[in-house]
Amino acid sequence: MDATKTAMLRVPGAEVYYEVRGDGPLMVIGQSGEGDARRTADLVDRLAEHYTMVTYDRRGLSRTRVEDPSVPVTPAMHAEDVHHLLSALTDEPALMLGCSLGALYGLHLAAAHPGQLAALIAHDPATPGLLKDHDRADIERRLGEIEAAYRADGWRAAVPLAAALTGLDPARIETEAGVIAAPMTEERAADFGYYLANDIPQCRVDTLGAAEVRAAAAHTRIIPAAGKDSKNAWNHQCAVELAALLGRPIEEFPGGHNGNTSFPTGFAARVHELFTPTS
Repeated sequence: MDATKTAMLRVPGAEVYYEVRGDGPLMVIGQSGEGDARRTADLVDRLAEHYTMVTYDRRGLSRTRVEDPSVPVTPAMHAEDVHHLLSALTDEPALMLGCSLGALYGLHLAAAHPGQLAALIAHDPATPGLLKDHDRADIERRLGEIEAAYRADGWRAAVPLAAALTGLDPARIETEAGVIAAPMTEERAADFGYYLANDIPQCRVDTLGAAEVRAAAAHTRIIPAAGKDSKNAWNHQCAVELAALLGRPIEEFPGGHNGNTSFPTGFAARVHELFTPTS
């Protein structure tokens, strides 16, 4: 298998760090939570057998450099970074696996740049704008509580609230055999801080709704997806609403909200199945 290639890409207001490995159709992963280019290394290992895999550090995370860190980064801005990255790497429509926040950014990208994505798997999408008014108000309140906990007492106080909202119990996460949880390094802790200080608040007020999704679906095959064990996650209701809007079933993936890291083999097989054309 080809070695991983690393590079920086200049985009408006930042330099985005990214990695490329594998061979085949190009697929970019929009990571969830604090995930940077290396969050789903086990998953990428398996997908790189069939695809040219692109992962990156979104603005505010790890190795990506930002000119003005005080400027809030909206989901639309994150999507524009993916647009520039794909434009630099291919002239062909790409595939995208979007997990949680990554699915939100993928939907923004598909709406703003018709045809740049051939297909998007939106796994447990973080799309409050698709929820009914009552459900959205509740989620906005709980996301606000997470942000407030972080600002008052730091990421250690906020992470349990975020985990509960996504249906996760860190002490009881099932995994495939051989999967080892990522250590909490200083870099990852800093990424958690940015996720809690910027990405959760910006997700909470994001306005992507039915009109944008319909526009995106006119040019991109959007695949609503959810973890088998993520029915307690707020994102599962978002997947339900997305599927209803598109008139498609929800495609089930192994594991819960973080199945991309806890079940990399089964998750990769499901991605490949959904992205492989049928005769």
